[in-house]
Amino acid sequence: QVQLVESGGGLVQVGGSLRLSCAASGLTFSYYYMGWFRQAPGKERELVGITWGSGTTHYADSVKGRFTISRDNTKNTAYLQMDSLKPEDTAIYSCAARSYLKKFTTQATSWGDYWGQGTQVTVSS
Repeated sequence: QVQLVESGGGLVQVGGSLRLSCAASGLTFSYYYMGWFRQAPGKERELVGITWGSGTTHYADSVKGRFTISRDNTKNTAYLQMDSLKPEDTAIYSCAARSYLKKFTTQATSWGDYWGQGTQVTVSS
């Protein structure tokens, strides 16, 4: 049974930092793209970024230069380091895994084969 478990969310002030983790089990982690997504109230889910291989990354324009995605294939864990947080970063953040057998995409809809339960990030001003 595949499980993705996020941790590290919480309340932070504007300009602060948070680090989210996504621990995966039940799959061959190194064979999957790992993506981070977020969904704010009343809005559609949007891509934050993706990591694959030994650390190649792609970011949404809205987080470039502020967020850093990484992965540790020995620990089956992906990370999202969020710096210089803004109120508009407030959302539920979820990680997802997508098989390398599928083509690369940045479209959030139906991206993941597996999804975590999500963790709330709230940035207060």
